[in-house]
Amino acid sequence: MDIKEKIEEIVNKVKSDKDFASKFSSDPVKAIKSVLGIDLPDDQIKALIEGVKAKVSIDQAGGLLGSIKKLF
Repeated sequence: MDIKEKIEEIVNKVKSDKDFASKFSSDPVKAIKSVLGIDLPDDQIKALIEGVKAKVSIDQAGGLLGSIKKLF
């Protein structure tokens, strides 16, 4: 399993599916398991959760910076 690929898949789902985003916010372990369809060890699930959170934060910051640039 390619972790980077799975993180991208989950990030895209968080961005495009409000129900999934809500589920990810309230119970990220259960949300990720529903996407993967397989059971992984807790340390791998936690790594995926942290990767998704980091990627979503970076993407949101990039969008905010883009909005600020448009003001000038």
